[in-house]
Amino acid sequence: MYLNKDSIQQLDKVNRLNLINSITGVSPANLIGTISNDSIENLAIFSSVVHLGSNPPLMGFVLRPTKENTRDTYKNIIATNKFTINHINSDMVERSHYTSVKFDKNESEFQKCRLTAEYLNNFLAPYVKDSYVKMGLNLEDIQLIKSNGCRLIIGRIERLYVPDSAIHKNGNIQLDLSNSIGVGGLNTYYNLDKIAEYPYARVNNPFFKRSLADDKN
Repeated sequence: MYLNKDSIQQLDKVNRLNLINSITGVSPANLIGTISNDSIENLAIFSSVVHLGSNPPLMGFVLRPTKENTRDTYKNIIATNKFTINHINSDMVERSHYTSVKFDKNESEFQKCRLTAEYLNNFLAPYVKDSYVKMGLNLEDIQLIKSNGCRLIIGRIERLYVPDSAIHKNGNIQLDLSNSIGVGGLNTYYNLDKIAEYPYARVNNPFFKRSLADDKN
């Protein structure tokens, strides 16, 4: 299949949505937890979480515009400056998927989707108890993407919870051991299996001394 700018725009709306959302490959699947000033807990699934640096430890996620009322996730973060990011695992994938339903503003996705909220070390926003890798963040910045009205929400990690068994000796989180999953497009989920691990890339690495024939052997 080959598509140019015009043919992409001419695609059926749903087909275009699915195509463009899946074209980046597998993305991290996370639940973002917030709470309102009225103590109503909110939970929403996102596939746009990215790390923006380790010093300071910053994470970001993209919040798409809506023609309806402002999303509860955004309103709650603005009101409290706190939110959590929680890895989705294979034991909770179906329940996590349905947090994207547009419930009434006074209903909590935690309750509706049978996920358990927990509060750790006096952090304001709720974590997902069922998640193995989770972090609590403070709002640091919001960047408007002028070309489409999306917002990049940037937070600084203040709390981090990872199973000891999933931490590699070099500090990496071994995502297969934490049972974390990925998402492709809007509604297709994948297991994350480790296939290789390499040293930090440097110009003097033995890789550059090998030939293509060596690689094939």
